[in-house]
Amino acid sequence: MKSTQQLHDLGQSLWLDNITRELLTSGTLSRYIRELAVTGLTSNPTIFEHAIKESDFYNDAIRSKVLAGKSGEALFFELALEDLMQAADLFRPIHDASDSIDGWVSLEVSPLLADDTAGTIKAAAQLHARAQRPNLFIKIPGTRAGIPAIEETIFAGVPVNVTLLFSREHYIAAAEAYMRGIERRIAAGLDPKVGSVASIFVSRWDVAVKDKVSDALRNRLGIAIAMRTNKAYRDLLASPRWQLLAASGARTQRLLWASTGTKDPSASDVLYVEALAAPETINTMPEKTLLAFAEHGKVKDAMQFDGGDAETVLAEFARATVNAETLAADLQRKGTAAFAKSWHDLMDSIASQGDVLVKARQA
Repeated sequence: MKSTQQLHDLGQSLWLDNITRELLTSGTLSRYIRELAVTGLTSNPTIFEHAIKESDFYNDAIRSKVLAGKSGEALFFELALEDLMQAADLFRPIHDASDSIDGWVSLEVSPLLADDTAGTIKAAAQLHARAQRPNLFIKIPGTRAGIPAIEETIFAGVPVNVTLLFSREHYIAAAEAYMRGIERRIAAGLDPKVGSVASIFVSRWDVAVKDKVSDALRNRLGIAIAMRTNKAYRDLLASPRWQLLAASGARTQRLLWASTGTKDPSASDVLYVEALAAPETINTMPEKTLLAFAEHGKVKDAMQFDGGDAETVLAEFARATVNAETLAADLQRKGTAAFAKSWHDLMDSIASQGDVLVKARQA
């Protein structure tokens, strides 16, 4: 049995952190679903930037949309929705068979809305309505402005992938926003079954401290943060508050491990996949990491519900003057800024490609 199937059988979903038109048209994504137990997909502005800039698979679509008067964000979201609606249809049988627990794809609101609560709420509703797919998550960052937007979006019945979470505290804030939205739906007599996941970014922790700690601590911080967060997740699922919501029909907001590709060339290329095996969670991984795990990854012990040695490891980092709370806030700010930069680069790339393609046709 393939290691990917073993991980799936453990109770963890494997999602692909990538989307390109080539993946869809070549049948590669269908093969990953069929052969590697891939049951969902995530995207972000950086992924779309690379997909559009580094291939010619979007050229015809960009040209036709520019000639139709489309540009900027409007043009991009048409391209993205075309891809993600097709991907959602591929995953729809999984979504239906799992009673909507699995089989999701994700589309992010504009990163330029990270500090705009009202704008995020409006964009999330519009994008989900345009897709007309029940298994499409709208990604909203767990920033200060994003947290109230998550609550309102869940209350409105729009499924949410909470992104750019870096710590236990970030996760708890996102989980409470989700629960408030569900509680309000129950109080209003609405269906409490609204999908959501909370995405914890892992490897970026280790990148941030790689030159600040001893070799003995390298590539251990992200996993310790994940273990600490998983304990909070399990504690929440066992809490009376959540049990009451579950009894009313609410779905678990599953914990999702993001940024799980290994950045350190001296470390195992499946380090985070093996370490983050945990039931009722999701690991969304780059294509390269997925293929590496399928080839030589091992399913070892599942992550302990009690957090294991996370607090001991984090105490070692504290002695090495790593302040986890401060670093989490810094990582979220930098992640938000990085997605905004990718967004601007993406808009520039679409505009320049559109100009070139239209001029080439007119020549």
